[in-house]
Amino acid sequence: MRRILAITGRETAFYIAVAFFVFVCAFPFYWMLITSLKTNSDLYDVTNIPFWFTEMPTLEHFRYLFEQTLFGRWLLNSFIIGVCVTAITLVTAIPAGYSLARMGGRNGEALGIGIFLTYLVPPSLLFLPLSRIVADLGLQNSMWSLVLVYPTFTIPFCTWLLMGFFKAMPPEIEEAAIVDGCSLFGAFMRMTVPLSLPAILTVVIFTFTLTLQEFVYALTFISSSDQKPVTLGVVTDLVRGDVYYWGELMAGALIASIPVAIAYNLFLDRFISGITGGAVK
Repeated sequence: MRRILAITGRETAFYIAVAFFVFVCAFPFYWMLITSLKTNSDLYDVTNIPFWFTEMPTLEHFRYLFEQTLFGRWLLNSFIIGVCVTAITLVTAIPAGYSLARMGGRNGEALGIGIFLTYLVPPSLLFLPLSRIVADLGLQNSMWSLVLVYPTFTIPFCTWLLMGFFKAMPPEIEEAAIVDGCSLFGAFMRMTVPLSLPAILTVVIFTFTLTLQEFVYALTFISSSDQKPVTLGVVTDLVRGDVYYWGELMAGALIASIPVAIAYNLFLDRFISGITGGAVK
């Protein structure tokens, strides 16, 4: 009987802990949803219950977002920037990580750590020299300046992550492909890359998410509304002085966060596999 009660108590504690973390993770989405659907009179009346609707829900905040602002353009800009930066990161980080992983001795590991340390440099120290480069290239006030700048912090981390994953992959796989007639590049493309898809998917999700949420560089290099990504456009165009358009802000945050949340849930297993695979070494 005591054993049954102990097992029941552990299960109860486990489910309580799971329910708590589910609540903590889901509450921001619930708050964004309910705030974006409230009318202004319901939203700003402090006597109303903030966690539910006192008046009928409305879509006026979403209509304002798409009809009175450039929110659709901001989403498109963020998507273009994310795709371009992800492609640049993959083309650079995959061969770099593989080369460092197969480099003999401790030189590869030391160089990989050195590359990773550049990721830890705060953007507040880098945007001044980077702004000079952006100005010399004539990319001021253009979203393409972000395509140029964002790889400076996505490539170091992704290279380090892929290096750890490639180190955990036996080199005998590539040697067997070379014996069968493949060149070194052919063995890399036909054997190593397909087997490293979990790590590559991790890099894609990490890079796209990082570019989607970055704010400092976007605020520094872009001022025109039609060139802003969604993170910058929502904040700068919907906060005017001390006036906060809370309904529109929450609607914009909800729309921008849902695709990322769906992507993480759909590819969670591969994402965890890529992270833990890179941590084996």
